[in-house]
Amino acid sequence: MRQKNMRVVITGAVLLVLAAAFFLFMMTMAPKSNDPRALMETVGQVSGVVGGIAIVMMIFGLIGKKTQG
Repeated sequence: MRQKNMRVVITGAVLLVLAAAFFLFMMTMAPKSNDPRALMETVGQVSGVVGGIAIVMMIFGLIGKKTQG
């Protein structure tokens, strides 16, 4: 039997929401930038990495760890 780690799942979900919020917030700031295309490329990469880490955290938290016995 495996025991789910809900703390890791919740942390992953919060990180996913924060990555999406950061991306959307920076979309409103991009028109004011000197180079909006480069800004959004960087923001997209950062958001993608954080989102990927969040998804992996949620998967590992749902898989859980083996219990003793």
